[in-house]
Amino acid sequence: MRKLFWIIISSVFLISCSQQENVIKIGLVSPLTGDVKTFGESTKNGFLLAIEEANAHGGINGKQIKTFIQDDKNDPTEAQNAGSKLINQDGVKLIVGSVSSKCSIPLSQVCQDASVVMITPTSTNPKVTIRDDGSRKDFIFRACFIDPFQGKVAAKFALENLKAKTSAILYDVGNDYVKGLAEFYRDNFTQGGGEVVVYESYQKDDTDFSALLTKVKQVNPDILYLPDYYNKVGLIAKQARQLGIKSILMGGDGWDSPEMLNIAGDAIVGGFFTNHYSPDDPRPEVQNWVNKYKTKYGSTPDALATLAYDATLLLLEGIKRADSDNPVKVRDALQGIKDFKTVSGSISFDQSGNPIKSAVILKYTKTGQEYVATVNP
Repeated sequence: MRKLFWIIISSVFLISCSQQENVIKIGLVSPLTGDVKTFGESTKNGFLLAIEEANAHGGINGKQIKTFIQDDKNDPTEAQNAGSKLINQDGVKLIVGSVSSKCSIPLSQVCQDASVVMITPTSTNPKVTIRDDGSRKDFIFRACFIDPFQGKVAAKFALENLKAKTSAILYDVGNDYVKGLAEFYRDNFTQGGGEVVVYESYQKDDTDFSALLTKVKQVNPDILYLPDYYNKVGLIAKQARQLGIKSILMGGDGWDSPEMLNIAGDAIVGGFFTNHYSPDDPRPEVQNWVNKYKTKYGSTPDALATLAYDATLLLLEGIKRADSDNPVKVRDALQGIKDFKTVSGSISFDQSGNPIKSAVILKYTKTGQEYVATVNP
């Protein structure tokens, strides 16, 4: 009887091990609560849709994918803790995330130190894949363009299309993404012959911007550049219009949220921003994606959902090409990807793990967003 008991226990253990060996573990780190939770929700939707499709088609290399999801609350410390939990407790070796650069930068170091592959869908600050000394974090990739390109595109559009001669810039000094994008726009705008007449910072928790906006009103710039997220931009835009500021508002991909019009109202109408894709793009990859996302979630996918989908597709392609979920093999396979078709464009990775891809200019109307132009690298 005792012998039979141990035979049964051993059989259960072997079956359990076999089942674990047939599963690929992929983690997601995203702000599902906190100040940019709509970003996190969209990111989770895109991620899960890509995984669901892969599993429905037999998984990757004959293995089903098991997901592990952590909420970083858009807090850098929480992002580090989320990465550590996925790696040390859940045994995850492949991670998609996070959303904001201020979270992805510390998360990238956790993953790099553990030799875990990480691909961020939307973090555009160069420091996500590059250390302060300029060396590459070779396990870290991204699915989005980086801020030097985004800042250049915005400045070029302001100078050439809007014929702007002056800009004012307000930015969150404690946010890597916001601060970096402000600097890149400033540098490109001035190099192109424009003048930055106001360059002022604020803190994350500030809600009254009247003092800064009074400075802006005094110089009446052609452009008021606001490279922050939708929740903060909406507040600043409303206060700017209430003060009588007539400048054209511009910003970056952090503007992309269905909540922007709810927060800013008519104050944001006519504002332009750089982004990663437009749902109005006629390419089949885009329209197929928009249709299936609408079918699944009942809404049009924003850039956050789209890039999460693309990032997950890229990671799955790396696993497929590596014929393994070994992070070293997946890393090498990802680095070798060339001209891989995604919703947001055809992607090849440069030596820093950044995709070479185009950007779009979008404009806010009373009912949503309007496609304006595509800008190639």
